[in-house]
Amino acid sequence: MNPFSDVTQLPDDFDGQVRLFPLPGLVLFPHAMQPLHVFEPRYVEMLREALATDQLITMATLLDPYAVPVTSPPAVAKTVCIGKIVSHAELAGDRHNILLVGVRRAKIRRELETTRPFRSAQVDLIDDFYVPAATAQRNELKRRLLTSFGKIIPPKAGSQKSLHDLMAGQMGVGPITDIIAYTLPFEPEDKLKLLEMSDVDARAEHLIRLIDRGDIDLQSVSSGEKAMESHENPQRPLDNRFPPPFSVN
Repeated sequence: MNPFSDVTQLPDDFDGQVRLFPLPGLVLFPHAMQPLHVFEPRYVEMLREALATDQLITMATLLDPYAVPVTSPPAVAKTVCIGKIVSHAELAGDRHNILLVGVRRAKIRRELETTRPFRSAQVDLIDDFYVPAATAQRNELKRRLLTSFGKIIPPKAGSQKSLHDLMAGQMGVGPITDIIAYTLPFEPEDKLKLLEMSDVDARAEHLIRLIDRGDIDLQSVSSGEKAMESHENPQRPLDNRFPPPFSVN
């Protein structure tokens, strides 16, 4: 049973063509929720097109956040996450707050020629794969993952109850792995490795190893918070200039 199934379905007529929203340091995962503040005209246009059609925006990770485009756009990681807009609020000055939920992993096959101001690509979906022989051990894998996660999260009120509820609940290893991987402040390279892994059991095992190596700083700002705080341009310090600086992505 997947409690996210109602919102993590692609349209029946999905043809693999996606709009790319490249950001440095941000890796979206299926089942995770990502807030974004959109203000650059090209991305406002992308947002309006998405709202008028399939509600989809694909988050891509810039490989070099400081790259200055000369003859071509900055390179992005090949593995991306298709997101669906689940909330939208239009603000003054043609600014927009949106909330995306990750829907599917995908791999960029090729970027497309376009006359629109934003980038687009043809992608191949990456399906989750569950090894049939590991079915009997999957509950134990879920327990080990949540136990490792429980050892590093701050002992806030209700946190242990939430972990207990997850342990006893119906949410599977795949969604739990994706949500934890998104939440923890791993380096983008580590997150991209987890994002590209289609074998759910191997992904969970890899995440356990990342957690257990003991170098996670939970006081650091997560990539999602950075993206929200600094809007479309996380590599620049937050400031109050208007109009805001434009990103190179």
